Amino acid sequence: MAFYWSFGTVLVLLAITAPVALAFGFAGASAARSRLLPLRWLGKGYIMVVRGVPDIAFFLFFVIALDQGFEYLRHLAICPDWDQPVRRGNDFVVCPQAKLPLGNAPQVWHEIYGFFLAVLTFAIVFGAFAANVLFGAMRAVPRAQMETAEAFGMSQRQAFWRVLVPQMWVYALPGLSNLWMVLIKATPLLFLLGVKDIVYWARELGGTKTPQFTDYPHGDWRMWYFLALLVFYLAFTRLSEIVLARIMARLTHGQATAAGEAQRKAAA
Repeated sequence: MAFYWSFGTVLVLLAITAPVALAFGFAGASAARSRLLPLRWLGKGYIMVVRGVPDIAFFLFFVIALDQGFEYLRHLAICPDWDQPVRRGNDFVVCPQAKLPLGNAPQVWHEIYGFFLAVLTFAIVFGAFAANVLFGAMRAVPRAQMETAEAFGMSQRQAFWRVLVPQMWVYALPGLSNLWMVLIKATPLLFLLGVKDIVYWARELGGTKTPQFTDYPHGDWRMWYFLALLVFYLAFTRLSEIVLARIMARLTHGQATAAGEAQRKAAA
């Protein structure tokens, strides 16, 4: 049953990570095109640094830093009288009350916290790629449309939300579609983050086992378990392609783009 539940873990990760990563991306892209120099540096720095670090290194080390950062902030707030160093060589020691989660917390809270860190890490990494896509999409919207909106009396903020943002999705969707596919293929990295996902259980249950896991020990069935994962990922990506194609057709309807022109010719 844990193997079957792990499929739900992957789907929940995607359902939460996709909008959160898109929010990170939109914030990063908006900051990168800001007229305020520090904010523009922050946005472009976020895009450049995160995209420049290999994903595997980010997932292996950033989660540890994120966990220690949360615990250190709690340590400063809860244990201000702590007089011992927090960093002791390679060890990171905070007061027991600042641990996340607490040592006496039920196991389910440890799993939820680990999943939360995984979602946040995925969102930050893929948010940087989404920011790059959205930044390019914002620049692809013709400047003349923004000037026309401003000529009609719209403020820069109104022109941004009423003209730029609604039209940029047409240019952003192809890149976001590719990013969604990459995100699907990156879900096995949950195994590196300590989350028991489908890859973990396929390896555990597929190998030769004693009755610890099942009453009917079998040989090495990992090939069949991973074949099931192959079918799952291929079916899920195919379903995603169909849904994204329909979204793209809806967004480009009536737009002055190549896809919109193709729709007009087909209708004629």
